[in-house]
Amino acid sequence: MQINTFRFFLLGLLFSISLNGFASGEEKTGDEKFDPKEMIMHHVKDAHSFHLWDWDGHPVSISLPVILWTDNGLTTFMSSEFHHDNSGTHIVEKNGGKFVNLHEKIYQLNDGETSVAFDAEHHPTNAVKPYDFSITRNVFMMWVSVLVLLLIFIGAARRYKKSENFVPKGIASFVEPLIVFVRDEIAVPMIGEKTYKRYMPYLLTIFFFVWINNIFGLIPIINGANVSGNIAFTFTLALFTFIITTLVGNKNYWKHIFWMPGVPVPMKIFLMPIELIGMMVKPISLMIRLFANITAGHIIILALMSLIFVFKSVAVAPVSIAFALFITVIEIIVTAIQAYIFTVLSALYFGMATEEAEH
Repeated sequence: MQINTFRFFLLGLLFSISLNGFASGEEKTGDEKFDPKEMIMHHVKDAHSFHLWDWDGHPVSISLPVILWTDNGLTTFMSSEFHHDNSGTHIVEKNGGKFVNLHEKIYQLNDGETSVAFDAEHHPTNAVKPYDFSITRNVFMMWVSVLVLLLIFIGAARRYKKSENFVPKGIASFVEPLIVFVRDEIAVPMIGEKTYKRYMPYLLTIFFFVWINNIFGLIPIINGANVSGNIAFTFTLALFTFIITTLVGNKNYWKHIFWMPGVPVPMKIFLMPIELIGMMVKPISLMIRLFANITAGHIIILALMSLIFVFKSVAVAPVSIAFALFITVIEIIVTAIQAYIFTVLSALYFGMATEEAEH
């Protein structure tokens, strides 16, 4: 009972820190109205720094490298030089260019310009986007997740080498059941016992990589980098699955797409474009499913927390925090479920591509 109480206390403390972080980070002056949409999108989207909290009215953050390719060549500086401004007001002069941060997108002002000018839709009219290779919050957390994966699996492998009769101990005892689960419950049923082994490295990488990044997205003290909620991230993973499926597809797989066996010729011609569309839709559904589910969870939690500022009442805080904690517990489960679903569907596509014709 005491352990459960401590867990809830710790979770509540982390939420309090996060709440303080985005409340002060989106601090308004005067009587300006709190905009929950602006706050939510600010925390869901990628950023060039980690905003931790505010101390004595000053933001405390971890700055990240800004790496740009402009007409003057490579330009690098730390995001701290923007002084936490993302409204395009503060100008950073580097390598003969003037740069501003507008909603976490870096723009370079045209020659002779001293400030950003906007059109009716608030798009900059006197600035252009350079090629941006910056180490953003999502990129940084992906590197961290890769490091964590290497530490876990290298540590597990060393444990196996040191153990007698390869009995798992320590971290290996945690990793082995998960690997066996992916093998016995995903790879073998979906792909088949004959060919599943060649796909195990990819399936294990996808499962653990997505799961760990989903977990990192729930850490409020660093404003949880929303890696899996980034459409570029899910698109890249889905693209890998699509490429592998296309490359390993056997004669039977392509025959069912271009010339469906067992049906009249007119129906074959009719089904061919439908099957081609279905082949393209599969990775798109993978991409959108992971992106939408993870992003939705973050938006719901932030929306519940923002009710405190919308109603401007402390009385709303217990209800908002209670519901936010409830959704967070569900999100912890969803992190594993989404990794499982992405892995299962990838294995299913591999199995369909390598399935032999029945005789």
